[in-house]
Amino acid sequence: MVPRSPLDDPHAAAHAWARYRRLMRFMAVVTLGMVTLAVVLLYWLNGFVSIHFYIATALGIGFAMLLMSALMGLVFLSNGTGHDDAIVDPTRDEGDR
Repeated sequence: MVPRSPLDDPHAAAHAWARYRRLMRFMAVVTLGMVTLAVVLLYWLNGFVSIHFYIATALGIGFAMLLMSALMGLVFLSNGTGHDDAIVDPTRDEGDR
């Protein structure tokens, strides 16, 4: 039988997802700052190259940072709520318990 996940409780799930959204809002602000800093630094070092260069740089940095923060946030959500412990590992030996 599969043990119940702590995320099955609506109150625990609401708290966990609120923490995840707060983390994502914070990372969106950090990402916006990093993108702005990168574009300004590139303009300062190279001058105006092409608008496409700056758009691609901003999108690349922004997408990479937001994707990494979303995935790490899900890892923190899963581990912090105990959802990772609510699995059945059929490969674990009986003596390991």
